[in-house]
Amino acid sequence: MSYTGHDAYRTNAVETASPEQLTLMCYDGTLRFMRRAAKALDEGDFAEASSATGRAQAIINELNVTLDMDAGGEIATNLRGIYLFINRHLSEAISVRRSDNVREAMGLVQELREAWSQAMNLGAAAA
Repeated sequence: MSYTGHDAYRTNAVETASPEQLTLMCYDGTLRFMRRAAKALDEGDFAEASSATGRAQAIINELNVTLDMDAGGEIATNLRGIYLFINRHLSEAISVRRSDNVREAMGLVQELREAWSQAMNLGAAAA
C-alpha cells in the first residue's frame, strides 16, 4: 500500500493524539461527512448522500459505544441520547431525502464540538 504525505500525516496525528484530541477529531470528521451529505442531498446525489451519512453515523456510533456510562453518570446518559437522536435524524434524512434534517443534526454536533473544545482549553489552562 502506498501512502501519500497527507495519509502519513493523518495516521501520525491519530496515533499520537490524546483521547480528548481524538474526540475532537471525531466531531470534526462527523461534521465534514455531514456537510458532504447535505450538499449531496441538495444536488440530488443520493448515493453520495447515503455514503457520507453512513460515515457520519459510524463516527457517532463509535463515540456512543466508547461512553463510560458508569463514570460518566448523567453526562454520559445525556450524550447517549443526543448521539441516538443524531443517528435517527441522519437515517430519516436519507429516507425522506431532505438536507434540512442533516443540517439540524449538524447544529447539535457543532454545539458538542464547541463545548468539547472549550472543556479541553479549560483543562489545559488548569494544568
